Amino acid sequence: MTSLKEICRGLPLNPLPENKGRRKGIPHAPVRTPNLTAQEKKLALRNALRYFPPEIQKKLVLEFAEELRLYGHIYMYRFCPDIEMRAYPIGEYPCKTKSAAAIMLMIMNNLDPSVAQFPQELVTYGGNGQVFSNWAQFWLVMHYLSEMTEEQTLVMYSGHPLGLFPSHQHAPRLIITNGMVIPNYSSRDEYEKMFALGVTMYGQMTAGSYCYIGPQGIVHGTVLTVLNAGRRYLKAEELSGKVFVTSGLGGMSGAQAKAAVIAGCVGIIAEVDEAALVKRHKQGWLMEISNNLDHCIARLREARKNKIALSLGYHGNVVDLWERLVHELDTTGELLVDLGSDQTSCHNPFNGGYYPVQLSFEEGKQLLSSNPGKFRTLVQESLKRHVAAINKLADKGMFFWDYGNAFLLEAQRAGADVAKKGGNKTEFRYPSYVQHIMGDIFSLGFGPFRWVCTSGDPQDLATTDSIAMSVLEDAIRQGVSTSVKQQYHDNIRWIREAGRHSLVVGSQARILYSDQKGRVSIAVAINRAISEGKIKAPVVLSRDHHDVSGTDSPFRETSNIYDGSAFCADMAVQNFVGDSFRGATWVALHNGGGVGWGEVINGGFGLVLDGSKEAEERAKMMLSWDVSNGVARRCWSGNAFAYETICQAMKENGTLRVTLPHKVVDENILEQAVKH
Repeated sequence: MTSLKEICRGLPLNPLPENKGRRKGIPHAPVRTPNLTAQEKKLALRNALRYFPPEIQKKLVLEFAEELRLYGHIYMYRFCPDIEMRAYPIGEYPCKTKSAAAIMLMIMNNLDPSVAQFPQELVTYGGNGQVFSNWAQFWLVMHYLSEMTEEQTLVMYSGHPLGLFPSHQHAPRLIITNGMVIPNYSSRDEYEKMFALGVTMYGQMTAGSYCYIGPQGIVHGTVLTVLNAGRRYLKAEELSGKVFVTSGLGGMSGAQAKAAVIAGCVGIIAEVDEAALVKRHKQGWLMEISNNLDHCIARLREARKNKIALSLGYHGNVVDLWERLVHELDTTGELLVDLGSDQTSCHNPFNGGYYPVQLSFEEGKQLLSSNPGKFRTLVQESLKRHVAAINKLADKGMFFWDYGNAFLLEAQRAGADVAKKGGNKTEFRYPSYVQHIMGDIFSLGFGPFRWVCTSGDPQDLATTDSIAMSVLEDAIRQGVSTSVKQQYHDNIRWIREAGRHSLVVGSQARILYSDQKGRVSIAVAINRAISEGKIKAPVVLSRDHHDVSGTDSPFRETSNIYDGSAFCADMAVQNFVGDSFRGATWVALHNGGGVGWGEVINGGFGLVLDGSKEAEERAKMMLSWDVSNGVARRCWSGNAFAYETICQAMKENGTLRVTLPHKVVDENILEQAVKH
């Protein structure tokens, strides 16, 4: 078994590790089909061999060519380290700086088999969210981090460590860019080729920025979404006896089962991959599993009648489940579902993110490899059936929303009936959850704020939980608006539930939704607790890129921006740049995210709290900007919540001055001007 010290020595070349290939018994990424020419295959091999001296290239080239032929990418399985991949306590990493050790911890957490979706292919979640492009990059990055001083910055180009560059102690220790492809070439087909060539990478959101904390993050977001969906669509504060039907139990979507139970409803979640179902069941996130639709309908009726919180995983295709619910409606007149959504990886529908109902899971995988064109056709036919069933149920009173996974976007491209009469190109028959549920929450400045206790001690996490609850309770006592107060109460409830529901997978991490004031106050309180010895080791702050200002995504995060700028990416880029000089320990900027390659630009950060006064000042400055940037942009686009929020922020900070929009009070002047 390899040690952390050995991991930090650089690529193991003498002797070369044994090539054990793909390991059995763990899930693997779908085979990719980049359709390279002979010349492009040579280029992919040449690019891969750049990491190795000439004397061993002849030994490696044939196995790399075999990987390219069999899997459509060179992962360098020979160099997959023989180590228990997990977040070790920060003191165990052989580094010169705590910042570098914290980054190592986060990288290894992203690749932990209990966290990562396809760990041997370096995929954290979403079917193709890479940490690195190949294992040579992992070894080099760990080596660079072990050597790094506070006078250097590591620069990452789409998984490739460009190197350590002279810097200064106030600069970020790590700068990451993923998929920064020139816009005219940012198509899916071009991506498949460039990824196969090893020159770009899809970092998803928190995969390629090393900030994923396991599905806990999306559990919290899903709990808030379902609770607020109940408030908006069902006018209900309590969801007992209400039925939520959805699909996906793999990476992030695996959170839906646990979220349904925390929200108090009956959750029926379809999943084609039995391994994903079993994994969630073993984790205790999924209460029951069945491959029998008759049984599923019977359990649904029972739980609904008795108002029992239930998470039931249906092993099968969600289209079959939706069509069975339509059959029940047609034959009994009973609408058995109240809320519906979808969390298949539809941002990646033709490479294993969505499996067509016409085939079994295994048949689908075989066809994807042997005839990707036919697979694509079947996916599009399946999406049309999928939407047709949802439409029938929605017409009778079920409320469906798009979960920002590009489901409606891909359904529209397939020819499904999802158009909204009179809508713009970011609007469909069903709203995205940002448009109707979470968008105003973002505009209030609330978003997914996270922290990781690098000691690995659950007691440190419990201490931070207590600190966070106290901060929010104090804020409520001091007086906040009604809308902000509701969000604080929801998150206090969440923290209490999180401790009871064993949500930690991988690192000792927590998430909550907080606004600027809450984030800064929690960060300062945690930093002081470290200084006073109440928390034993540094704490890493981060957030999901899916946040107030982290992401420009017209079909998700910015789908409620109606001034025509939803397709502009200034906010995310400014966020990345602004965080970097205001104190972030590392920053990341990505092309591609939750809705797919070429559809979004997103940025993230990591910030290490070590108990120092400097760390406190960094947190105050950076977290304030990280929120205000997005609130100011949403204010300028015309959102009333954002207007109120940024005005309040300006009152509290005299150095903040934001350009405020003037409303057009008389719409008639526009009509007259157009007619003139």
